[in-house]
Amino acid sequence: MDLFTTLVFLLDSAVRVSIPLLLAALAGLYSERSGVFDIGLEGKMLAGAFAAGAAAAVYGSAWVGLGAAVLVSTFFALVHGFASITHRGNQIVSGVAINFIAAGSAVILGQAWFSQGGRTPLLSADARFRAVQLPFADAVSDLPLIGRIYSDLLSGHSLIAYAAFLLVPFTWWVLFRTRFGLRLRAVGENPAAVDTAGISVAWLRYRAVMCTGILTGLAGTYLALSQNAGFVKDMTAGRGFIALAALIFAKWRPVPVMFACLLFGLLDAFAIRIQGTPLPIIGQVPVQFIQALPYILTVILLAGFIGKAIPPRAGGVPYVKER
Repeated sequence: MDLFTTLVFLLDSAVRVSIPLLLAALAGLYSERSGVFDIGLEGKMLAGAFAAGAAAAVYGSAWVGLGAAVLVSTFFALVHGFASITHRGNQIVSGVAINFIAAGSAVILGQAWFSQGGRTPLLSADARFRAVQLPFADAVSDLPLIGRIYSDLLSGHSLIAYAAFLLVPFTWWVLFRTRFGLRLRAVGENPAAVDTAGISVAWLRYRAVMCTGILTGLAGTYLALSQNAGFVKDMTAGRGFIALAALIFAKWRPVPVMFACLLFGLLDAFAIRIQGTPLPIIGQVPVQFIQALPYILTVILLAGFIGKAIPPRAGGVPYVKER
């Protein structure tokens, strides 16, 4: 296999790995831009993945699984909003609680319903989002360079993958070109000014966390119905926290978020590819180190290469209306 083909396959793996990160990071972008920090992205993704896998297994439809995932993850997002917006609770504690509840309840319900050790049954092709071949992908596959990129890198992903990348410019447009986006950013910086203008701070933040629920539901669906053939225990494997890291790395901006997620996806894909392969000079590297490499490099990047990341000024602070 030549170097170019290897690079295309590596980039293709990076794209596939980065999709749940991208969706989760965009989800966190809406929430945190409104001033609601959400460390519970991991739990909502996991709950969405379980709901998608369970519903698709019972009804045999990927679309039913997607709908169930969005409903469940939005429910958890509203619980987070109820705790941190309505009752002004600690947003970090609420997010951690959601992570624990989602991780435990998915395994318990999975065992109770399917008796397969907390996982859902293996799904058929009809109950999953299958790869979509772009027009003329087979016809141009033999062309040098461009054909390989089009047929192997751009083509062959699921509908959710393409939707994830389309959501990047859509999110930019919503945040920076619509009245809703202007108010959303304002409520994350100065909620008192928004309240003075007669706009409900709580309702804006609730809409933001609902957007978070929808996108984490999409991320969980991708994991269970596209990347895998069902739900397995702890299948998110820390992706929600890496998505948060990507969000900070990109300084809460949609397009840099996409590139940050692709970077972390590339690190993960590279780590998977070199497992069991002796490296020059170094030799054989322990598998555990290779598996930890994306997380180690994430910490290094956040520690020394992004400069000062300034979050929304009202982030994490419950709003109390002045009398």
